[in-house]
Order: sequence, then C-alpha cells, then structure tokens
Amino acid sequence: MPARFPLLQGFAGYKVQWLGRDAMAGLAIAAVAIPSAIAYPAIAGLPPEVGVYASIFPLIGYALLGPSHRLVVGPDAATMTVLAAVLAGLVAQNPTLDRVGIAALLALIVGGMCFLASALRLGAVAAFLSRPILIGFIGGIAISIMVGQISRLTGLKVSSDGLVEPLVDLAHQWHDIHWPTLALGLGLLALTLLLQRLKSPVPGPLVVVVLGIAASALFDFEGHGIKVVGPLPQALPSLALPSASGLPLQNLLLGAGALWLVSFSSGLVAARSFGAREGFSVDANRELIGLGGANIAAGLFSGFPVTVSDSRTAINLSVGGRSQMAGLVAALALAIVMLFLNDALRLLPAPALGAILVAASLGLLDPASLRELWRISRMEFGFALIGMWGAISLGVLNGVIVAVAATLLYVLLKEMRPHDALLGRLPGRPGFYKLHRFKEARPVPGLTVCLIQGSLLFFNVDYVRGRLQEMMDALPPDARWFLLDASAVVQIDSTAAAMLDEVRTVLAARGVAFGIAELHTDPMKLLERAGVIDRIGSDMMFDDLEEAGALFSLRGSAARPAKDGPGKPGAHIDPLQHG
Repeated sequence: MPARFPLLQGFAGYKVQWLGRDAMAGLAIAAVAIPSAIAYPAIAGLPPEVGVYASIFPLIGYALLGPSHRLVVGPDAATMTVLAAVLAGLVAQNPTLDRVGIAALLALIVGGMCFLASALRLGAVAAFLSRPILIGFIGGIAISIMVGQISRLTGLKVSSDGLVEPLVDLAHQWHDIHWPTLALGLGLLALTLLLQRLKSPVPGPLVVVVLGIAASALFDFEGHGIKVVGPLPQALPSLALPSASGLPLQNLLLGAGALWLVSFSSGLVAARSFGAREGFSVDANRELIGLGGANIAAGLFSGFPVTVSDSRTAINLSVGGRSQMAGLVAALALAIVMLFLNDALRLLPAPALGAILVAASLGLLDPASLRELWRISRMEFGFALIGMWGAISLGVLNGVIVAVAATLLYVLLKEMRPHDALLGRLPGRPGFYKLHRFKEARPVPGLTVCLIQGSLLFFNVDYVRGRLQEMMDALPPDARWFLLDASAVVQIDSTAAAMLDEVRTVLAARGVAFGIAELHTDPMKLLERAGVIDRIGSDMMFDDLEEAGALFSLRGSAARPAKDGPGKPGAHIDPLQHG
C-alpha cells in the first residue's frame, strides 16, 4: 500500500513479546473507557449504549488505517459538545428525527472529510485554531458541560442555554432540588477529584461507576427518586448505512465541518503533546486517514464522531502498550461488557454521570496555560478569552464560528505590521547586520539596505509603503542604491507588486537605483509577470545580499547617479526595535 494509505501501520514491526503488554494496556483502556462511554452521550442527548458503540468500532477502524502504534481514539468532550449543538439545530427543525441516526450520519461525513483532507494534504488546517484560541474555546466548552450537568446533579429540569440563564433557572427552582440526588452527585464528584489528586492507580471515574452501581443495587436508588441509566440493549449494533432523508443538506454539511475542525484540531494537539513527551512523531495528513477510518466505522455501527482520546492514550502509554493490538483488546473487552454486564450498567445513577462529566470538564480547563499566555502575550490572552466567551455566551456551534473568526483576526493583526530593519556592516566581519541591534554596525555610504520581515500582501501594503517612504525621505545626499532584502518575504501579491513599482519610480526620480536581493521563487515569478522585474532591471536583482554589497563597491562608486534626490542629511529612521 502507498505510504499515504497506511494500512495496518499500527502493527508495523510487531513482535510476539509485545502481546502481554498490549493485552494489559487494552484492558486498562477499556476500564478507563467505560465511564466516559456511558456518560459522554448524555451531553448530546444520546442513549448511553451509543457511547459504547463509539468506543468499540472506531478502535477497529483506527487499527486498520491509523499510522500510530500508540494513539487511541474515542469519544471526546469537546467533540461531543459540538455534536450536541449540531443535533439540537437539526432536530429543532423536525423533532421526529432520529438523533442516533443523525449522529451516525455525521460520523460518516466527518470520516469522508478526513479522507478528502488527507488527499488534499490539508493536515495543516488543524493548526488553524491557534493554541490560545483553542485553549479558550475548550475552556468555554468545559464550562458549558459543567452547567449542563445541573439537571443530573439536582434532579431539576433546567433546559436553558448559556451560562447565566441556567443559573437563574436553578435559583428559581432551588426549593424543588432533590437533595438525595444532589448529595450523591457531590459526594461522587468529591471522590473522583480526591482520587485524581492522590494519583490513584484505579481511575476515579471507574471507581465512581462501580460504587454507583453497587450502591444503587443495595439501596434501590430508583425507588427513592434518583434517576438511573435504565435498560441497555444486550446486543451489538448491526452494520447499517444511516439515511439523510428529511435532513437539510447545507446544515448537515456545515455541522459536520464544525465537528471535523474541532475534533481534528483538539485531537491533533493531544496527539502531538503525547508524541513530544514519548518521542514519537505525528504526521497530521496520515492521522487524517486513521481518524477517517475510525469515524467511518463509528458511523456504520450507530456511533458518533470521535477523535484522539487523551485519557485513553494516556493510560495506554502508562501501561506500556506497544501497538494497535491494545486497541483491539480494548474493543473486545468493551463488547463483552456490553453483551454480558449491561444489567449492572442500567443501575448506574444519573448523578454519577454528572459527577464524571464535571470532573472531566475540570480537566479540560487549563488555568496554567492562561496564566502563561497572560505572562507571554496579553494579545494572545485576549484571544483565548474571545474563544471562551464564544463557546459560553453564543453557544458551542456559534462559538466555533467565533473561534475561526478570531483566528483570522489574530493572523491579520500579526501580519499587518511586518517588522523592518536597516542593515549595515560590522568592521572586520562579513555580512550585513541590523543597525539597531548591533551598536558597532554602520551603514554603507551611498547604500541603504532595508530588511522586511514578513509577506507583502494587500492588507499590509499601506503600512509597508509608509515605512519605506520614511526611509526614502531620510536618504542622505550621497544615496545611490536602495536595496530591499527580501529573504524573509515569503509571499507577494499584485497589490504589493504595484507598491514596489511605485517605490522604484519615486527612487528613480531622485536618482537612486532600486534593487532587490534574495527574493524567493514564487514572489520572483509574480513580479516577473507584473513586469516589475523588467523595470527594475536584471542587473539590480541579486541572489545574495553579500554579492549585492560587493557589486555596489565595484559598480556604485564608478559613477554618480544621474540625479541627486532631495534627501535630508542627518535624518534618522528608527527601525522597529523588535525587528
């Protein structure tokens, strides 16, 4: 198979002696997966068994097509929250629609998008949601999930969205709180957090599930008004292709696109974090194939969209899983639980699900990263808050739009004012150096060298033109060449080409030759098509800045320019000090 379609690459180089570790890791993955598999579907209003299906079959799909030996896929809180918003929008138009069927269809579409994105080499899109915005957005999702557990932890019916309205509803209905439900939920939440703090070898959510089921059986929680999960099907789903009948295609595709972007972005961040810590590489375009296989498998077997699971991958790495055999063992263990232990699972109290989801949401909050952003860049901290505000105040689906828009704004602000610097020589040393960073550096008499550190595009052309104009106004009377160091200019568009031609014209009127050094291939071709290179002259286009400096020494001193410009002797330009 071609490298781009990595069939069974998760088993490459498999050794028989790995089987014991993989089996232990698989059982540990299954143990960690059971609580979230039952709890996460509740976020999107899906029955708990769907979470088990989405924890079994994607493991098989990823084992077949995934490139990584050690990553594990499964349900993810952020993806589930976006799925909840997409389902709510679709079902609102037709309440009779089957939520399980729609979720499975969305998984198929997300899987198809993964394959298409891999074929188009769009793995870099995962970085489209910048780290600050992703931190804030996922933090907002975490808060939304916690607010969504009010009903399970109190026994009240709170259906409002956002942050403030559910709390207002809670305040109005506080006298109807079912206190045994609240006491059980808070107690199980405290136990989960305590076990996390003590770094218990047995995962806290698993302890909560076992204790919750045991207590429910002993004390008849359902008879005392505490809601329980209820009956689960004692069978695995059959292979089926979900129908799109009656669904608005545009809304379906937009929802799937939001799911794909958020799940792939957050999943790849987790994958690369594990890769950096454990010393294995993560190829985004190849991971798209694995995630495509996982989501297709989920969609064909009544599941929902999945991504790289941080908790399941962490337990796999901690136990020492060596290949995707661990995922297959986990899938088998979960299938056995579904077939033979579902009578016990039906007794699981709803407050236990709320406690598990609140604990998982607290784990998504990242105050340490927010503090770091505040220390490093106040602007990036502000964008993190924008991502958080969008997810909380406007709803998760609108929050995705806000996050994408904030990312675009973030990129524009970063690129609108590219840094620049004037360059000169250091006595006794080759090369050119920034005058504001090296106090001993001196400009070459008659030669002005300007470094632009960033692409020249329509939205920053006016700023760059203004900076170049300041430099041209400050040229000394003996100026003969004005040289642009384009080594850091990766892109140029037609607007920038026109601006550079205008600069050449202004300098020519002053008797100063304009040249460009170290221009990249693509910008060179664009300037050639625009005719700018012909007007500059091939003799003023240089492959190397040092070569240009040497030629200036030979050619520039041979003759004076035809016309001296009205330079301002003694004028001084302050290059950006962080350029």
